[in-house]
Amino acid sequence: MPFLRHYRRASQITDAGAYAETARWLSGHRFRIEEAMETLSYFDGVDSAARASAPAWFSVGLMDRICPSSTVFAAYHHSAGPAGIEVFPYNGHEGGAEYDLPRKLGALRGVFGA
Repeated sequence: MPFLRHYRRASQITDAGAYAETARWLSGHRFRIEEAMETLSYFDGVDSAARASAPAWFSVGLMDRICPSSTVFAAYHHSAGPAGIEVFPYNGHEGGAEYDLPRKLGALRGVFGA
């Protein structure tokens, strides 16, 4: 579950966690949105995903309010290395939880050949 990805989108669609704080700050600083988004871009995982060449396994719960699914997909699609993703349509932030562990390990074994 990638967290702190695509700040602009996340702060517009969820009122949970750090994104709620971003939205609350921006609501009081209406004319500083672009400045804030430029600053946050230095920490945005979507931007760093484009430089990540290591294999990555993503999971996403489509009902996740903490890591909205569109922000997870943004990181996945920008990942420069080999990447896989597991989608859980009826789950929130817990995604596949411990039930997904064997599949995650299998996917990583396939990528690493171990």
